[in-house]
Amino acid sequence: MRERFGEALPLQVDANTAYTLADAEHLRRLDEFGLLLIEEPLEEDNLYAHARLQQRISTPVCLDESLHNARDTASAIAMDACRVVNVKPARVGGYLEARRVHDVAHAHGVPVWCGGMLETGIGRAPNLALAALPGFTLPGDTSASSRYFAEDITEPFVLEDGHLTVPPGPGIGIAPLPDALRRFTRERRDLFRR
Repeated sequence: MRERFGEALPLQVDANTAYTLADAEHLRRLDEFGLLLIEEPLEEDNLYAHARLQQRISTPVCLDESLHNARDTASAIAMDACRVVNVKPARVGGYLEARRVHDVAHAHGVPVWCGGMLETGIGRAPNLALAALPGFTLPGDTSASSRYFAEDITEPFVLEDGHLTVPPGPGIGIAPLPDALRRFTRERRDLFRR
């Protein structure tokens, strides 16, 4: 990729916990490619091992699955277990905690990016609002609706020059399309009866 596209193209890799600290020398060979980051290279929740790895490589370690909340994020940053943070709102328990994770990272000058989990437009809209916060300085993986769905339950999100627009409406900024929602609904339960 570097040979084909040169140094100007930001590249990152996601190891998905495939390595151990014994692989540090192998991972150090990635430094020559000037990567933006290597995401979650070691086993999940092992901040100590990630800190040891970060001491041995110059490629910034990004933590994802290891960060369950703002407290974990603060600990990881304090021990230099990561130099980049991936925030997935669904993984950290919602948007309030995702905002707290952002705030901790941003206060320490650690770049953040927003990861998605194949959300429909109902989840994509608030992810975009979250990703518009000032600490989100790296490209996220929130993409156009058409990448995952032939039809979404909201108006489609369309990439324009590589960017998605944050919906301006109240609440999450958008509403489901009633006809699409009706067609895709498989079951309905009323939890509270009046």
